Amino acid sequence: MPRNDVTATCEKRGLLPRVVEPEYLDTLPPTDPGAIQSRRDLQRVNRCMGSARILTAALKNFRPRRIVELGAGDGTLLLELAERLSPAWSEAELVLLDRHALIKPAALQRFSKLRCRAVAEQADVREWLSKAPGEGCDLMIANLFLHHFREDELAALLGSAARVATVFVALEPRRNRLSLAFCQLLWAIGCNSVTRHDAAVSVRAGFREHELARCWPLGEWHLQERAAGCFSHLFIAVRSS
Repeated sequence: MPRNDVTATCEKRGLLPRVVEPEYLDTLPPTDPGAIQSRRDLQRVNRCMGSARILTAALKNFRPRRIVELGAGDGTLLLELAERLSPAWSEAELVLLDRHALIKPAALQRFSKLRCRAVAEQADVREWLSKAPGEGCDLMIANLFLHHFREDELAALLGSAARVATVFVALEPRRNRLSLAFCQLLWAIGCNSVTRHDAAVSVRAGFREHELARCWPLGEWHLQERAAGCFSHLFIAVRSS
């Protein structure tokens, strides 16, 4: 369906059409004080959204040996998942992939204490995926990352992820009016103007129903896609054995 038809259908049904716009954090240098504070804010936002709890429940039955997180940021979320899912993730290799070098040595040491071999890689996700070997990781995770991409870009990225990963799990903003209302209250937990702006942009670029499944390539996959928690949208793709 053409994009203008999709938008018209959404408006007719009282739904929010998907709109991808630039986020302030993506335009700021990593050392900008506003960017530093916004990355701290995101940790609080993830806690409010219950991201670690939702992902832990989604991942508890998997025992991956090699894990890749796309857009890992400072590694806070993956570290919490490793703590929650220990000892199932013990001895696993964890690759924290981001275009900025945000992982601190102290975070890597905490992974080591959990008997995980964590490596931070600075690269563009799409370029990294294009060079990664086929079925090169057991589990690929994306948290608050996929909504940055338009449908054509998203289809290409997910096609590359499907070539590399055995299991792919994404947690994204749920695109609805309740999530937008939540964004208007972020000042109450101390979020700065960058975070408050980007949160609303993220929700408008978020997902609902089976939008991610439609971008996933056809093949031998078991797909799940559903609302999760109050404000999140969960997508799971598992390669058929």
